[in-house]
Amino acid sequence: MRAAHAPLYLALVLALSAPARAADDGGETIEQQRAQFKSLHQRMLDMSRELDAQKAEIQQLRDQVDDLQLTQRGRGLSAPNGPQQELVGQDARDVAEQAKRKAATTAASDEDRDAPVQVGQTQRAEDAQRREQEKALVVREHAPLFERKFTLDTGLSYSYYDRRQLALSGFLALDAIFLGSINLDQTKASVATFELSGRYGLTDRISVEASLPYVYRDSRFVSGGAGGASSVVSEVRMRSQGVGDASVAAYYQWVKESQRWPDIVTSLRVRAPTGRDPFGLKLIQPDGDNNNLNIPENLPTGSGVWAATVNVSALRTYDPVILFGNIGYTYNQPTNFDDISPVAEQVSPARVELGNAIQLSGGLAIALNDRSAVSFSVATSVTGATHITAPGGSKRRVPGSSSNSTTLNIGASYVLPSGWTINGQLAAGLTPDAPNFVFSMRGSKSF
Repeated sequence: MRAAHAPLYLALVLALSAPARAADDGGETIEQQRAQFKSLHQRMLDMSRELDAQKAEIQQLRDQVDDLQLTQRGRGLSAPNGPQQELVGQDARDVAEQAKRKAATTAASDEDRDAPVQVGQTQRAEDAQRREQEKALVVREHAPLFERKFTLDTGLSYSYYDRRQLALSGFLALDAIFLGSINLDQTKASVATFELSGRYGLTDRISVEASLPYVYRDSRFVSGGAGGASSVVSEVRMRSQGVGDASVAAYYQWVKESQRWPDIVTSLRVRAPTGRDPFGLKLIQPDGDNNNLNIPENLPTGSGVWAATVNVSALRTYDPVILFGNIGYTYNQPTNFDDISPVAEQVSPARVELGNAIQLSGGLAIALNDRSAVSFSVATSVTGATHITAPGGSKRRVPGSSSNSTTLNIGASYVLPSGWTINGQLAAGLTPDAPNFVFSMRGSKSF
């Protein structure tokens, strides 16, 4: 006999013994005793049903805890063990005890009956903290974290360009035969950039940043027609290095992510012409036997003009995926140069207006855990044509100066135990104006 039913049978025995007491005392009738017996029997049945309901509710709570543990394994976490498992089990037992007390209470209100059962409060708190860590890891890649800390960021990127150009010098005879020379020029350029940046959060919404790049360029120029023979090809290699264009930036977070709105961050970046500009670099003929090959005497490391870029970025979390997008506009200030002519011993002052650019990008990032994440994005930049104005002359458009550069980007991030965050990214060019590929590696740490 179950211990839980002992009080019920004791009540039944007392009820059966009631007639003897009644006969001796001359009290209650047999009909009243039978009515009491039926009442006690009905009460025993009601209590048995309540007990079965309690067992079913406890089993349901155990199933919910098991489902929660299986869900954690599906997100890449190991199964709870040791103290963590004891915490989860303790939470389940506490909830089960609460369910027993709730089922035994007959005066529960409607609000209490409709309230959802809370399972594993400790585990939920840990999951929320882990999601915040995963989000911070991804956000660091696409927008600054607004913390009152100094963040050191160092990066190295390598880009490769391969351009071929077919040059025809002559005319068509009878609309079918070309008379003249055909030259195929090829340029292979490798650009390595080391950039050192520092960022500091002034408030929980404002952050400032400064960066200085150092550029190393290695270019090979190939052209046919050496010695007047189209089958002879000459090649010249040129290297150049120097400081690039330094920049400062400020970030402001307009909106913080909520159930209705994503994170919205705006930034303003100003770039100074601290690098070597490309204007006025004279062309030289390195191969005396090939007058088709003309290369610049030096390679530029900067744009030569002041520029300002305004960006608006949005970021939305859909655990474990984070969506992000960016739209930006770059304005290049018109600048007067004393000489823009590439011809040796010729000086041509002019006012140069580089084409302004519109940047669009978007993608998604997936947090694998609180230390690693991967991202996929597409970025495009459309740049307008460059215009030149000579002293006393009219504005003239430079043919072929507009561009459309689009890349597909794949990146990964990992946080080391030392606190450094390592970020790697590979970008593949999708348009002729984009580089063939760009590989970058960056490390950052907050102090």
